[in-house]
Amino acid sequence: MKIGIIIYSDDSETVWNAFRFGNFALAEGDCVKVFLLGKGVECESLDTSKFVVTEQMRMFVDAGGEIFACGSCLKIRQSEGSEVCPLSTMRDLYEIVTESDKTVTF
Repeated sequence: MKIGIIIYSDDSETVWNAFRFGNFALAEGDCVKVFLLGKGVECESLDTSKFVVTEQMRMFVDAGGEIFACGSCLKIRQSEGSEVCPLSTMRDLYEIVTESDKTVTF
């Protein structure tokens, strides 16, 4: 199954759980892509002692998941993206939504 995950939150626990779900789906053999939108592009700065978001993100990418970050949302925050969260476009979001069997938002 192809699963698209859209993350719009900057809440550490929410984003941590979104990536946990993505990691579980990858382990089940699904193809998973994550699109970071709005506040979601801040995910690499959300680590807390309880919710280590970047660890879940690294596990996700290492397991074959793909992460896309909204370029406009990054620019608003004066960021350029990163190796883990590359700058992407609305076309990427559109393709994730149209190609996915299921889309989940956090």
